[in-house]
Amino acid sequence: MYDSLARHIAMGKLVARGDGRKYYRFRADRWYGGIATADAVGCGLLCKFCWVSDKVRNRPNDVGSFYTPRSVAGRLMAIASSKRFRQVRISGGEPTIGREHLIAVIREFQGHRYTFILETNGILIGHFKGYAEDISPFPFVHVRVSLKGCTADEFTVLTGAKPDGFELQLRAVKNLVDAGVNCWVAVMGSFSTGETFSRLAERIATIDEALAQRIEIEELILYPRVEARLKREGIRYYRAYKPGTI
Repeated sequence: MYDSLARHIAMGKLVARGDGRKYYRFRADRWYGGIATADAVGCGLLCKFCWVSDKVRNRPNDVGSFYTPRSVAGRLMAIASSKRFRQVRISGGEPTIGREHLIAVIREFQGHRYTFILETNGILIGHFKGYAEDISPFPFVHVRVSLKGCTADEFTVLTGAKPDGFELQLRAVKNLVDAGVNCWVAVMGSFSTGETFSRLAERIATIDEALAQRIEIEELILYPRVEARLKREGIRYYRAYKPGTI
């Protein structure tokens, strides 16, 4: 098992330089009803169900290019304008790697009437309480904290990381709530039972009852590489969808 926080920090040395950050693509996507998306290179977790290609996931030195905050924002705005989207996001790897860069990208959207969705596993926001406070001045930012399972044991099975990473994910939710940041909780539920989901909801309710009432359930998408990885790891799932059926 690896230390999820240490791996995030180490990954930052590969994919973030000052206010620059590595990305491997910019695209229009259908989620959220239509959204301009920047896919970042590099994550501190190795989720077994991750949809990112093995090359992007495992070889961050070999993929993508470094972009300035202004360049990232400009590309997202150009995509959003061409598609008439009102939402933009950073996704792909872990967007919170490269704190200086991320806050600078967000700042570029002030006064532009876009909703900025930040999709994160929360590890860095959970460890560095000031990270949530850095995000709090921007009311147009909505943070989606994606939990990797409903319990610490599920987190370890799904990521291969030490179970204390799960507590950092929950602490991220608390730090965001305490800082007044718009946020919600999502959880990969395809590997969980009703019992473990109920336990998670109870934990979230101790942070914020409203968040516990609207937990987003992520479902497994069986891209060929994901299906092969899960089979190789011997991980059982309860619910899943084939690509193109959602």
